[in-house]
Amino acid sequence: MSHPSLPRPSLPHLSLRRPLRLRSPASLAAVLTITLGVAAAPAFAHHGWSWADGDKMTLTGTIRSISMAPPHPTLHVAAQDGTVWRVDLGNPRQTEASGFTADTAKPGDAVTVLGNRSRDHAQTHMKAVRITIAGKNYDMYPERIGDG
Repeated sequence: MSHPSLPRPSLPHLSLRRPLRLRSPASLAAVLTITLGVAAAPAFAHHGWSWADGDKMTLTGTIRSISMAPPHPTLHVAAQDGTVWRVDLGNPRQTEASGFTADTAKPGDAVTVLGNRSRDHAQTHMKAVRITIAGKNYDMYPERIGDG
């Protein structure tokens, strides 16, 4: 908001009153590509496997909490050394398809997690490929169980 006693800057090439007109289909395509890329960046940063180590690890511990909220159901698991890990499961549809529901386990239950930990080893965060509770396997990403 401008002050009434201050002169208003004159920018003839920029006008807030007229709409942006793209001169060619290529300009429109460029604007749409940039807009969609910026909007999708947070999703790509989180989803996928690029943030995780390629080698799998096994975590054995006790479930501290369970969240079935999107974008990924999550367990907090206390390892045998007392370190609490955040374990991302599959997306809600994958998690349900594995057979794991909000009623499958409760805090205090023993769990074994096969998955990939964060590349940043300062973080106690991993993505589960399979979780095992009371001898039953819940495969979030069955196609990834044998590799790595």
